[in-house]
Amino acid sequence: MAPKKIKARPSAGANPNIPGISPTAQLPSISPLSLLIWLYILRLYNALNIETFFQPDEYFQALEPAWAAAFGENSGAWITWEWREHLRSSLHPLLFTGVYKVAGSYCNALDLPAEVRSKILLAAPKVLQAVFAACTDLFTYLLAGKMYGRQSPEATAALMLTILSPWQWFCSGRTFSNCLETTLTVAALVLWPWDWFVHGVDSKKRDDNAVEGSQRHDLPFRLYPSLALAALACILRPTNPIIWIALTGTLTWNRFVQPAVIPKLLVSAAITGSVVLTFSIAADRAFYGELVLPPLKFLQFNVGQGLAGFYGVNRLAYYFTEGIGLLLISALPFALLELYYGLRLRDDRQPGTPRVRSLRSILAYTVLIDILALSLISHKEVRFIYPLLPILHVLAARPAAAFFHPTAIQAQKYRGMLFTLGFALNLIVAQYSTGRHQRGVMDVMHYLRKEYEVRYQPPGPNHGNMTVGFLMPCHSTPWISHFIHPEINAWALTCEPPLGLSGEQRRDYLDEADVFYADPAKWMQTNMADVGRRGAAVGRSSKRAWPQYVAFFQQLEATMKSVLEGSEYKECWRGFNTHWHDDWRRKGDVVVWCRGRQW
Repeated sequence: MAPKKIKARPSAGANPNIPGISPTAQLPSISPLSLLIWLYILRLYNALNIETFFQPDEYFQALEPAWAAAFGENSGAWITWEWREHLRSSLHPLLFTGVYKVAGSYCNALDLPAEVRSKILLAAPKVLQAVFAACTDLFTYLLAGKMYGRQSPEATAALMLTILSPWQWFCSGRTFSNCLETTLTVAALVLWPWDWFVHGVDSKKRDDNAVEGSQRHDLPFRLYPSLALAALACILRPTNPIIWIALTGTLTWNRFVQPAVIPKLLVSAAITGSVVLTFSIAADRAFYGELVLPPLKFLQFNVGQGLAGFYGVNRLAYYFTEGIGLLLISALPFALLELYYGLRLRDDRQPGTPRVRSLRSILAYTVLIDILALSLISHKEVRFIYPLLPILHVLAARPAAAFFHPTAIQAQKYRGMLFTLGFALNLIVAQYSTGRHQRGVMDVMHYLRKEYEVRYQPPGPNHGNMTVGFLMPCHSTPWISHFIHPEINAWALTCEPPLGLSGEQRRDYLDEADVFYADPAKWMQTNMADVGRRGAAVGRSSKRAWPQYVAFFQQLEATMKSVLEGSEYKECWRGFNTHWHDDWRRKGDVVVWCRGRQW
């Protein structure tokens, strides 16, 4: 992992007392722009080759509203209840709206065939998302440069950790708001004026007079773009302020901020935040057609009404026992070691220069406070702590660079073996998570879209709209972002939350998917028309007509055979989905049965 030595020059984080860290190691100089281009090529390849499903928000909180804004309300987008209740900021989907409009105009101008147009519209959001993913990698490297020196082996290690991170390969190319939140957060941390705050700690003994003297001057200019990016992250994800409260609280508690400076910081944050909030309100006004404040609505729903737990409740210690491990995989031991050092504030025997020790302590406490605060929310997901991953990679970089330095590997051969095993583990996890686990629910969308393009568009054998029903847990697949064609008339089970109900009513509440899986056969008898007829029977118009294509998980296959026995339905497609799943309803292959299909 260490680069070729070019010139003797001590790095900011080098410590001659730690075996394996060479104070003379230096990287070949490369401009951030050049590095960004290479990282973008890498992440574009990454994004275009993600073939698996993770969470519905990747589509229903980004691409579905973006599609509707780009192509109109009748374009087939599924707008979920969060958008009807104004819980989400429009800033994130509007980015993809622009991409969709450009891609759609390009296809129309060239009068491209339906198949080609589909491929372009499928790829368009990934092309933009790769920019955010590459920026996350770049800013992780630059943040490490702020701490250790840009040409230090530690900065190189941080870059390698983020490039080889299985979580980055799995998640950074997906259109989650958490991904953009992570990019904005680490960019804000890079622009944060660290030297202004930790001035005077490079000497053996902390010089409080030097800190106070440096802060007699006006606030550094780059603080303002840092605050602006942080404010944008907070608008996107209303839990992001916890990171900045933790950061500024740690700086203040450890006397890196003089009392006289605090009012200036608060005023600057208020002014910058107000400008960003005004911009956000204007965008939401145009998007929703009325004056709304999504971050406030988000907190009111998730915290005030306590409805976040409707979509799952996790153990209090989930982030500590599982979350951090899933984020870091093979980098976990190095990050834990550095967090341990960072949380021991008063130990001058810690490795690194006084400045590195100070920054390590600030970042370690920021991570700890953020995770503790998020642990108090009942609904937990690993992606909620994703913005901490760049910080954790920067912290893990020092012990990783020391452990895998060529000198250390030559002295202890097992370290080279561990590097190979770690690299192989990352590669296997990244490949399995992006190419294998839960790919069936993506493949079925490609199958159905191609069925429409081949069979329902001239000169195909069928005419009219294609009908599809999904008897799966709600939001098990993407929607119009992968159907592409609004002429595909599809429906799926829903899972609307218990809005406006009392606490007692919420306890007994079952959404449509819950009712279905409580007794699938009864639900189909009650809610579906006569299976022997292609349309709803006369006098039973309130029931759904059986569609031409029915998609479901293998777990439901025995029930479907019982209910549809003797009907025209036949299996027409089956695709592998997963070897295992923690939701029993989603186990096995994805299966499609067809009726009225000209084989």
